[in-house]
Amino acid sequence: MRWPGRPGAASGRAAPPGSGSPQVPAAPAWMRWLPAFYVAGILVLEPLTPVQWPVSFLLIALPVIAAFAHGPAAVAGVTVFAIAFEGVLAGTPCCAGRPVSYVWERHYVATYLSTAVVGVLGTILAAHRVRRERTLANVRFVAEIAQHVLLSPVPHRIGPILVEALYLSAAAEARIGGDLYEAVPTTYGLRIVIGDVRGKGLPAVETAATLLGAFREAAHDEPDLAAVARRAETSMNRRAARLAGNDVGERFVTAVFAEIPRRHVVRIVNCGHPPPLLIRSDGVTELETADPAPPLNLGMLLAEAYRVDEYPFGPGDQLLLYTDGVTEARDHTGAFYPLRQRVLSWGPLQPRELLDRLHQDLLVYSNNRLHDDTAALAIYHLPDQLEVP
Repeated sequence: MRWPGRPGAASGRAAPPGSGSPQVPAAPAWMRWLPAFYVAGILVLEPLTPVQWPVSFLLIALPVIAAFAHGPAAVAGVTVFAIAFEGVLAGTPCCAGRPVSYVWERHYVATYLSTAVVGVLGTILAAHRVRRERTLANVRFVAEIAQHVLLSPVPHRIGPILVEALYLSAAAEARIGGDLYEAVPTTYGLRIVIGDVRGKGLPAVETAATLLGAFREAAHDEPDLAAVARRAETSMNRRAARLAGNDVGERFVTAVFAEIPRRHVVRIVNCGHPPPLLIRSDGVTELETADPAPPLNLGMLLAEAYRVDEYPFGPGDQLLLYTDGVTEARDHTGAFYPLRQRVLSWGPLQPRELLDRLHQDLLVYSNNRLHDDTAALAIYHLPDQLEVP
């Protein structure tokens, strides 16, 4: 019988953008208020300086300061304000201590003209900045939708199994990469894949899409987990045959296929991927296979069938699958991230808590400098008393 997902359960990933248009992120508050702070600083400086030191000349820079966070219309308004305020500071006896005749003194007139020129340039700069921000917002919007299509939300709960996902991009503005994962409830149990495509950019995304498409179909069709891996290998080989270039043979994917049937076991097929962690109350074990298969697209090197390893996976056990972005994170000395020791030190955690803790610890360990994309899946077998019939 198929394992139905619980109605209304939250997914393992955030929902995709809605039907609205992409939103340009607002500038930080301090940047938006910077022109006002600048004018306030000039007002503080004015009475502290001699009359012959006209600090109003500093207002020439005001339009450029406004252009960092405001649109062209606001910059034009700031320019008009700056010119008027320069006139006030130039020839107001009560405020600046200078006669009104100074307003049209040639040095001040030169200041007005300079401010107007800088204002025009600042308005052009602001318009260019706004266009670039909108373009970036559009690109990010499309990337988020593409990632949602590629990495669809994993089911949060399937029978007694909880599933949570984590995806981190090494690039600050990136939303999509070559790491992949999927969890599919089938008549054979819950089937899972996690993988890491060699390379970056659009070719890596296309390769990930090919593998995920093959897995989603084979997971429902093939009764044996090894056959699922073989179907994925066949799809990868077909795609490689259609590609041009001398590096076709290098476009491979390391992956782990996992299957959790009704009975309390987990089956693993490892294709050159870092070994999953089995987390129990009595310790943390790396599920190393004695005969790992080569990465996908190199299956022609494998003369025999894929090896399926089986391990006990009972109530209270948790499986952590991850890509090498986790274990290859480095600290300031160049030491690799000690995943097993870290997980062991944290003690028992729920899947979402485990991935959140892993996320924060990776950022701290690497000084917020992850050099590779990172994906992880946490699969938890609920204790018997918490299972839903």
